[in-house]
Amino acid sequence: MTESRVPPPSRVALRRARRSRGEGGSPESPVSSPQSPLGRILIVRLGSLGDIVHALPAVAALQDAHPEAVIDWLVDRRNAELVRLVPVVDRAIVLERPTLGGWLDVIRQLRRVRYDVAVDLQGLMKSAVLARASGARRVLGFSIWHLRERSARPFYSETAEPGGAHVIAKSFALVARLGAREGEWRFPLVVTASPALDAVRAALGPAGSGGPLSQTGDVGFALLNPGAAWPNKRWPPARFGEVARFLRERYGWRSAVLWGPGEQALAAEVVAASGGAAIQAPPTTIADLVALSRAASLVVSGDTGPLHIAAAAGAPIVGLFGPTDPARNGPWSAADRIVSRYETCACRYGRRCRAREWCLGGVEVDEVTRAIEARLS
Repeated sequence: MTESRVPPPSRVALRRARRSRGEGGSPESPVSSPQSPLGRILIVRLGSLGDIVHALPAVAALQDAHPEAVIDWLVDRRNAELVRLVPVVDRAIVLERPTLGGWLDVIRQLRRVRYDVAVDLQGLMKSAVLARASGARRVLGFSIWHLRERSARPFYSETAEPGGAHVIAKSFALVARLGAREGEWRFPLVVTASPALDAVRAALGPAGSGGPLSQTGDVGFALLNPGAAWPNKRWPPARFGEVARFLRERYGWRSAVLWGPGEQALAAEVVAASGGAAIQAPPTTIADLVALSRAASLVVSGDTGPLHIAAAAGAPIVGLFGPTDPARNGPWSAADRIVSRYETCACRYGRRCRAREWCLGGVEVDEVTRAIEARLS
């Protein structure tokens, strides 16, 4: 059977109490909604990790607009841990298996709830089918010209035309139909104790003192993330190693190299090229990534989940973009820096490069180090 994590019964009451004290929302100027009050809301955003991060501001705004509502989130199993760190979500409903049996299990669970509205923030055929199958009275999705799969359109009872270049802004078009108002983008994430962060601090030893403090007041270490699901997004590990050398020489920092499933050897290459300026991070959970990002003084990464988690956690970012558009899904802080080859990329949104010259291969170390200095200045 599909299992979901049900939070303690007091979670909604605690959230309301925080809002009444002015924490995590704007109770003094509530969003007026032309809709009747909503009791139960279903968010459908199965994956990927970065896309779930990008959906958080819209969901937070929706909770501001309907503080008494219960908000559930339907998510793939591999991404459920992130949703469980979001305090404005009452329950993560987990699609355990991408099989017919897994779908039937989760649909039975959804239909027991009787949702007032289901909001499909993904725009795929599978997400639209699950949103409709939930039995919600209203099913919201993007207009047909903005769907990733146009076959999803018949499953919506209402659609919205998204505006704004960034995918975060796109999500607000749907929740605006429910009275939510786009204000400052906020990313509510619970920070938990992290054995991985403790291990990194112990392994790096005394921190350098040449650079700015992190959000947590610690002095100096960087996170380097060379991996990505698409090979086309991975900057060469030897160049990450050179960046680690630069950070040690310029700021007195050492670096921890992140890695995910199948990426341990890639992280080892970065460490080997760093001349002792970097260590390999221990295995990390999503909660570890949030804690590490909040403690880091800098994160350097390609376009992948850990980059977006770090941006949501408020870490200083230097992002490396090749086949994907940073204007659509890059870091959103004006202070962060992007090194991009998207405009000249010959294989945009391709998992593997099929061009004569690989766009990210043309990004040299000195361009990245200049971006780092600009970000940290």
